[in-house]
Amino acid sequence: MNNVVEVFELFLFNIIVYNIPLLYGTTGEIMIEKSGSLNLGVEGTMAIGAVAGFLFGARFDSLLVACIVSFIAAGIVGLVFSFLTVTLQANQNVTGLTITTFGVAFYYFIGNAVSNGEKGWPKFSGTQLDAQSQALNIPGLSSIPFVGKALFSHGILVYVGVLIAILMWLYFNKTVPGLKMRSIGENPAAADSLGINVTAYKYIHIIVGSGIMGLGGLYMALNMGGTFEGSNCWINGYGWIAIALVIFANWSPAKALLGTLLFGFFNTLRVQNAALAYAFPNVLGWLTKIPSHFFSALPFIITLIVLILSSMTSKGRSGEPQAIGRSYYREDR
Repeated sequence: MNNVVEVFELFLFNIIVYNIPLLYGTTGEIMIEKSGSLNLGVEGTMAIGAVAGFLFGARFDSLLVACIVSFIAAGIVGLVFSFLTVTLQANQNVTGLTITTFGVAFYYFIGNAVSNGEKGWPKFSGTQLDAQSQALNIPGLSSIPFVGKALFSHGILVYVGVLIAILMWLYFNKTVPGLKMRSIGENPAAADSLGINVTAYKYIHIIVGSGIMGLGGLYMALNMGGTFEGSNCWINGYGWIAIALVIFANWSPAKALLGTLLFGFFNTLRVQNAALAYAFPNVLGWLTKIPSHFFSALPFIITLIVLILSSMTSKGRSGEPQAIGRSYYREDR
């Protein structure tokens, strides 16, 4: 019985582990898209945030330094995207894809240089950075049977991610700057006519949204393993899933909390299907008969299904900004 409970608790715990980096990526992209820009560079931005934050965090042995550097590095990527698409009016789709290509290449370039150096991989285990990223048990809540460990025994970045999603929802719906930002995403010409600085608002929200993505990459670096070898990558397609989750969440940070939990469930199923089949042989024993490659592909299959269903059911009530992806020429107003 104890083994069954442990498997169940671990399954719920890992749902949160796999959910959080998607939440960072999704909420960061929602902020960017709500301001009227479409950034397909989530994967590359998360990769750069992961590498920069991890290396500086390991160098200074500080989680705070890791978070600050990760946010700034990813924010710089957002600044480049802003300059190219807002100031120079470059194609947003091409720019985003270029950022993804560059970011993943940067990941491998820096990673191989570090891992092949004389001192090898930066020390992580047993350091203050390692200790600071470990789980924090919330008194009282973490001892709740079955769900206490799963929901209330995580590292600080988990709670920060949830807090960011909640604060972003409040910012969008309850503050004047948030409403101004949303008006730019809907009709930049109308917002401009009311005296709102369209360019400044776009720059700020693209940079901040990209910084949030970088924190998601750092979380994966500290909590989800991975190497710099071969085709392995810490981010591993999460950036692309985050873009799809924006549509699934209907451009709402609050709904992103639920949407990312769903994908966290399928990602956890990929790594724990055998344990579930062993713990619940009568109900879930059939899981061992499914090829392991199917579980690896499952999150991306679900992504495709979600996109199809969302496009079929959201007509007339979509939260998609009307001016998303369109360059704004002030002279045409």
